[in-house]
Amino acid sequence: MHTESMPLSGIFSCVRLWIFLGTKKHRNGDKFMKKQTIKTIVTALTAAAMVCSLAGCAGNSSETTETTGVENSSAEENTDTVAAAEQENEKDSVIVVMGPSSEPEAGFDPAYGWGAGEHVHEPLIQSTLTVTKADMTIGYDLATDVNVSDDGMTWTVTIRDDVKFTDGEPLTAEDVAFTYNTLRDTSSVNDFTMLEEAKALDDTTVEFDMTRPYSIWPYTMAITGIVPEHAYGPDYGSNPIGSGRYIMKQWDKGQQVILTANPDYYGDEPEMKTVTVLFMDEDAAYAAALSGQVDLAYTSAAYSDQTVDGFSLLACKTVDNRGFNLPAIPAGETDENGVPLGNDFTSDINVRRAINLAIDRDEMIEHVLNGYGTAAYSVCDQMPWYNEAAEVDYDPDMAAAILKEAGWLAGSDGILEKNGVRAEFTMLYPTGDSVRQALAEDTANQLKEIGIKVTTEGVGWDTAYDRAQSTPLMWGWGAHTPMELYNIYHTAPGKQYAEYSPYGNEKVNEYMDAALAESDLEKSYELWKNAQWDGTTGITQDGDLPWIWLVNIDHLYWVKDGLQVAEQKLHPHGHGWSIVNNVDQWTWK
Repeated sequence: MHTESMPLSGIFSCVRLWIFLGTKKHRNGDKFMKKQTIKTIVTALTAAAMVCSLAGCAGNSSETTETTGVENSSAEENTDTVAAAEQENEKDSVIVVMGPSSEPEAGFDPAYGWGAGEHVHEPLIQSTLTVTKADMTIGYDLATDVNVSDDGMTWTVTIRDDVKFTDGEPLTAEDVAFTYNTLRDTSSVNDFTMLEEAKALDDTTVEFDMTRPYSIWPYTMAITGIVPEHAYGPDYGSNPIGSGRYIMKQWDKGQQVILTANPDYYGDEPEMKTVTVLFMDEDAAYAAALSGQVDLAYTSAAYSDQTVDGFSLLACKTVDNRGFNLPAIPAGETDENGVPLGNDFTSDINVRRAINLAIDRDEMIEHVLNGYGTAAYSVCDQMPWYNEAAEVDYDPDMAAAILKEAGWLAGSDGILEKNGVRAEFTMLYPTGDSVRQALAEDTANQLKEIGIKVTTEGVGWDTAYDRAQSTPLMWGWGAHTPMELYNIYHTAPGKQYAEYSPYGNEKVNEYMDAALAESDLEKSYELWKNAQWDGTTGITQDGDLPWIWLVNIDHLYWVKDGLQVAEQKLHPHGHGWSIVNNVDQWTWK
């Protein structure tokens, strides 16, 4: 820990400061932060006390887990060890606060979402074959060479011969093959349907036989942590052994994870020798920063106009976008489960194009995100496969003209009508997500200006997916792989339309299929771009436009003065582990 423990009087002082700051108005619609409530006071006290007890008394939890291959000790000894390390290594340790959803429920097992899933990140504890570089192209970790056959059906990867797991056993191609075959058969999160079999040809060569060409396989390899065949079992997630930059020293479930530098790591020695990750909700994270007992804490735009003494606000650019689908077929169909498909209003291409032009994204960034975000025009802004043809200028006059020319005329109440269909729809948003709610309401206000009535409604995810087949829903997407495009726009296997919203375009499908079949990854980028717009058809403004993209949300963090956070690559969807992808390179000045 970088600071000394705070006495109780200091905690109460922080709470008093919080109450004072909490009365300030912030911009999130027209709402006020109500931090003066009893609930908030209790949260602040709890958070500050929790930080002091966790960071200063690690190992006292009844649910503490120790990594296999690391010397076991009693809880009291763990406490002494961690406390001593904090005193001796003030300049090479860091305490980071993430949201509760960042804690991996199934532990640190790549088969169950560690490193992948919705919140993609580098697994830290395990090595990967490849990595994504700052420009989102591919680099090497364990791999020293990667080759693919002309037909795209066989990948051959050569790996380093100097890597050991933290229990001292060498990492070989057998471990790589075991990892991928295990994930193919058991993973509940990752998609490995493209993998037929992984085979170790010798100690340093692994061959991947594919079920279909898959040019973006290197992006899958970049998030797949390698596990040891000799030490993998049902409890691996709680006791992970890897060969990465860090060892999981301790896991107090529901509270914290402590990572320590791997002394036998084959790469550059980590600058940060101890990384403590605390899991707190947003209010508690803010209180923890106010208390000064943490070094970096996630936050949101709702807090961005606050100040925290001794901290600055770090804004990380992302491809963590928000946008909504517009069902592109008329109502009347159902899927195989009887779910209604289509919408008579949004199925009009002129409506979709008008809506895209009528959205003032800069206004949304300013008033919903407090200025912390960028305009979004696709699901892959700034990626190597992004087509700039997706970009449009805010032009409500042109939007109104498009609607008028298409026969949408104002009724007695000002709402447009055409052939008995009113220009109105419901905008769904996930219940409890204040940002998506605010974006939905802002969208409704903006579209009212061109005669479209939008009603907002919170909905649970248990019904959201089905309802989105006929009703626009405010989504969150963004990943370090072109498969995000494929998953949203490509016709689902065995179905007539895409999975998340009814839409289909055979030419778009063809481009994406060709991109996956391309043996040269760099050349595949152009095919992904063509799927977005080829000059004639696609999914952009001049094409079918079945989705409207609004903003990419900056990921915000309170950073203690003196902590040098290494330059971040674009964060994907999920405000969590991405920030510590390069924690080994952080320093204190």
